[in-house]
Amino acid sequence: MTNKVDHIGIAVSDLEESIKFYEDVLGLKLHGTEVVEEQQVKVAFLPVGDTEVELLAATTPDSPIAKFIEKKGQGIQHIAFRVDDIEAALAEMKAKGIRLIDEEPRYGAGGARIAFLHPKATNGVLIELCERK
Repeated sequence: MTNKVDHIGIAVSDLEESIKFYEDVLGLKLHGTEVVEEQQVKVAFLPVGDTEVELLAATTPDSPIAKFIEKKGQGIQHIAFRVDDIEAALAEMKAKGIRLIDEEPRYGAGGARIAFLHPKATNGVLIELCERK
């Protein structure tokens, strides 16, 4: 079903400060930023090898990222796995009895089609399925 880790999403309070850390300390290079209005988030992409670090900063105080940081602090928010066919992957998860947050794919950063599996079904990890064309 999955063919690689697409990205690791990290919730941050200050996007610019976090980008500076990943560039200056870890030597990664910013590939770009994007605001995803539907998810109330500004995203920065930092490629590393065959995947990306995706820094996520809330654009509103009631966004999912703001709530995550309030509850758990900054840190890894989700792991995204690349799939070739997101509808088939969701059907497979549903057939296996996996609780889904998204029954249907939606659009995420970079034009990807995404859907989330509920952490209660994945040992506490928020998992994103990600289809890129």
